[in-house]
Amino acid sequence: MKLNPAFRADHVGSLLRPDAVRENRLRWKKGEISAEELRAVEDAAIADTVKKVESLGMKSITDGEFRRDYFHLDFLKQLDGVTVTGGIGANPNAKVADDGFTPPQLSVTGKLRHARDIQVADYAYLESVTTQTPKVSIPSPTMVHFRGGRKSIDIEAYPDMDEFFHDLAAVYRQEIDHLYKAGLRYLQLDDTNLAYLCDPKMRAAAVERGEDPNELPKTYAALINSVIDGRPDDLTVGIHLCRGNYRSTWFAEGGYEPVAEVLFSSINVDAYFLEYDDERSGDFAPLRFVPDNKMVILGIVSSKVPTLEKQADLITRIEEAAQYMPLANMGVSPQCGFSSTHHGNAMTMDDQWRKLELVVDTARIVWGD
Repeated sequence: MKLNPAFRADHVGSLLRPDAVRENRLRWKKGEISAEELRAVEDAAIADTVKKVESLGMKSITDGEFRRDYFHLDFLKQLDGVTVTGGIGANPNAKVADDGFTPPQLSVTGKLRHARDIQVADYAYLESVTTQTPKVSIPSPTMVHFRGGRKSIDIEAYPDMDEFFHDLAAVYRQEIDHLYKAGLRYLQLDDTNLAYLCDPKMRAAAVERGEDPNELPKTYAALINSVIDGRPDDLTVGIHLCRGNYRSTWFAEGGYEPVAEVLFSSINVDAYFLEYDDERSGDFAPLRFVPDNKMVILGIVSSKVPTLEKQADLITRIEEAAQYMPLANMGVSPQCGFSSTHHGNAMTMDDQWRKLELVVDTARIVWGD
């Protein structure tokens, strides 16, 4: 039976890629197999993984993002007018990967258009192989703006930023409308930028780009609302905040206080997936702004490190969070995905499954079945 989300035990979306997926994606990039052959491999891996996730008791089911290289780029580059180039400079004040990786940069080089469905076929396959509630995670529309700001948006295509935000919202509404018509009832927006605006260094970098870090959360709230307001009553929308998740590394730190009031009071989502796995995310006090009609899924199980958390510690942290908002409005999850890029985080498949099983078991103890 498919239940209504968000769930007491939930997860962000991406899962470690099985060897067959990683190996055949590389073969596809080399031209050794066709896109159809790669998709058949992905289909088989997704079907097997869905069974495993269901067997753990998880009601929220994704395709593990097995068809993506990056949690955001594979979606955004399908929008006409979006170009992916090079990389961005690493934040010298935060931990980065030993290999020097920095995320590629998005720029807007023409008018934004939704010329094709992006996730509909992937959703349809996922829905066909799960007995639980399928969830699709897509990058937040803010991902098209934050890292480059005004300078990354072609002045000839968009001399007026209001027109840019209007068109960006429109292409997202089209994709979500098509997903809904295909049957989707659980959508998640993955947003690093609202979390980055919790970091003093990231806020300073925004100022250098000519942006006001105090106004950006309001701008982004208006953008997200223009995408999701007016959605059908039976479409649940959550938003996940992330401070970076490449091969167990991170790019930002800082508690939610700088964005909390706008985040919780002004963005019209149903649920928040919040990183709370270590001190980088601050304390639970910002949860005092969460309205009574919204859910918070506490990301207190780390997807970055293989060490399994102690259940008693998790329960204590949930109780601490309940000092600021009703326990009845909370759930538990890993703090992020296990593989936001195809590389995956520094843990084994067994580590991943034990983490997800711990999430489910903890939710049962705290909230019951």
